[in-house]
Amino acid sequence: MFRSGLRMVLNARMEGAEIFEAGSLVEATQDAPETIDVILLDINLPGLNGLDGIAFLKRKWPQVPVVVLSSQDGPETVRDALARGAVRFISKADTADRIVALLNRVLRGEYNAPENQPGDGDEVLPIPLHLTPRQCEVLDLLCQGMSNKLIARRLALSENTVRGHVQAILGFLEVSSRTEAAFAARRRGLVG
Repeated sequence: MFRSGLRMVLNARMEGAEIFEAGSLVEATQDAPETIDVILLDINLPGLNGLDGIAFLKRKWPQVPVVVLSSQDGPETVRDALARGAVRFISKADTADRIVALLNRVLRGEYNAPENQPGDGDEVLPIPLHLTPRQCEVLDLLCQGMSNKLIARRLALSENTVRGHVQAILGFLEVSSRTEAAFAARRRGLVG
């Protein structure tokens, strides 16, 4: 029932959108067109569940962003979905306007748009961003004053990978330096 209602909302508010829906991951991969713009994935599916299915879908459509939509919107579930490769998590409890606005942002390639950016209308939509578990580890070490080189050594990552995580953290915290990031993270209670 939710899927039918969501389809009607998307058809009404996303002009020209072609929507393909499936009841399971197997059905989706067998019947979906080869080119798609975004995958909207529920966690509760028969057979392979949505979280485990993210990797499965990324193998078939490696360049297509996966957005997880679920009523199970606890912090651990959100972190898990993002850590497995989803670009955004949307709660089924969100309003139709918010769901459409977030999907439009993903379609524009704005996976990590800053919080409180104007939506499609005059309304300001707060968009909660989430750091991946790895980015949380990098943030903790950054707050301890470690350089990218030391963080890379500690986490067995390349410096390039650490640099990417640091940039994502700066964007998440809406700051421009490592010092500001450490201050903002402590102020928000993200690190001890």
